[in-house]
Amino acid sequence: MSSTTSPITRYHGVAILLHWLLAAALIGIFVLGSYMTDLPFSPQRLQLYSWHKWAGVVILLLSVLRLFWRLTHRPPALPAQIEQAMPRWQVIAHHATHHGLYLLFFAVPLIGWAYSSAAGFPIVLFGALPLPDFVPVSPELAEFIKPWHELSAVAMLLLAGLHVAGALKHVVIDRDGLLQRMWFGR
Repeated sequence: MSSTTSPITRYHGVAILLHWLLAAALIGIFVLGSYMTDLPFSPQRLQLYSWHKWAGVVILLLSVLRLFWRLTHRPPALPAQIEQAMPRWQVIAHHATHHGLYLLFFAVPLIGWAYSSAAGFPIVLFGALPLPDFVPVSPELAEFIKPWHELSAVAMLLLAGLHVAGALKHVVIDRDGLLQRMWFGR
């Protein structure tokens, strides 16, 4: 960065913490979800499904916190020198990816919750707090909802991959310091 450009404006520490907590939780729940679906029916599989549901509820709560924080604490704008250097399609992709991820932060766990309810397997958070069912028990509805949970989770994984690829582009190719905005430390 030259001395005539403005310094990169960082996100608030709370936003950074929520970003990385949610990233780690999403990686964990996707790995768990992929692993558990191929297991034969067993007590271990039932336990993993419970953990997956608990993680989904925690991710939903983290997403609520993150959205609340974002609505009450305006994030820093994309630095003008970086935005001007990016082709228009990349600026559009940047914003569309963020909006899509926020949508999926809510859609994936809520669809999973609806699927669990329709399949007749209520969520009992941490084995102690029964959560209300979203929909009535219905095998037909469960079969309809199940692929939507899987597809929305894959869509979130793909958007997160695009987000990471964009961040890596700014680190490796552009070397513009953009990642510093969402990194711990100074």
